[in-house]
Amino acid sequence: MARDPALDEAWSDWKRTHNKIYRERNAEDFRRTVWEDNLHTIEEHNREAAQGKHTFQMALNQFSDLTKEEFKEKLNGLRPDLPRQQGGGATVHEKSGTLALPEFVDWRNTGCVTPVKDQGSCGSCWAFAAVGALESLLCIQTRRLITLSEQNLVDCAWPQGNYGCNGGWPSRAFQYVLQNNGMNSERVYPYTGQDGNCRFQSSDRAVRIQGWVDLPQDDERALEEAVAFNVPVTVAVDASSFNLYGSGIFDYPCGTNLNHAVLAVGYGVQNGIPYWIIKNSWGPYWGENGYMRMRRGVNLCGVARVASYPV
Repeated sequence: MARDPALDEAWSDWKRTHNKIYRERNAEDFRRTVWEDNLHTIEEHNREAAQGKHTFQMALNQFSDLTKEEFKEKLNGLRPDLPRQQGGGATVHEKSGTLALPEFVDWRNTGCVTPVKDQGSCGSCWAFAAVGALESLLCIQTRRLITLSEQNLVDCAWPQGNYGCNGGWPSRAFQYVLQNNGMNSERVYPYTGQDGNCRFQSSDRAVRIQGWVDLPQDDERALEEAVAFNVPVTVAVDASSFNLYGSGIFDYPCGTNLNHAVLAVGYGVQNGIPYWIIKNSWGPYWGENGYMRMRRGVNLCGVARVASYPV
């Protein structure tokens, strides 16, 4: 496999930044080749972006040594085979249609969004999206920002139809919190990134909920209302093209095979282009310090297909 020696230093820096260690020489050679291919894709895309052909830039991140197929395989955190949870605490969002929506909403400005987290190699995006909404809801109502436990959901929300590191749904996470009469804080129940036995501590019920609200399918207006007037909202997306996202407003060929759960924490407009503000769970090195701005108004990547928030 031919490698460009001019990239040796950049390769070493990237491995150091993302703590990449390859035990076998063949493995490193292959990863280096994939990384160089991705780097060339990034450079070509960004040249076109500079010419006004794209609204976002690509960048190296922790996924840059994966092929597109490998990256898709890692997106196992959402289970499209699971039907949306009905009843047992769910209500349907009543869309107004007459409410005047603010042009810009960003829940981060209220101090009620926790720092970006990293799910690691566990397919627990569903838990991170649900926890993000719960953390913001608790803060909005109490003015206390408490970091809640994704691991509590990974280990304990199986009876509600979730599968730990093999996927689940945010609404089924809300159902667990409702039926369990609460969940633990991160301090009491820290994240391990792997399936374990349920260790919920009833002495630390960090948040309780009355239920959750499901939004109408594929209705971005309803999603805008919910984000503007209620709380950050969990959304499901087809993230298959997110692997090299760096910054700007993501607007790229994208399917609707939902495979990843994230949190919509706001929306806005830049240069006439409306966008969502998406909080991801891939750590701060991905995207805009762990966030993505995504084109709004075209249901890109199925962003409004399945959305819900706790109450």
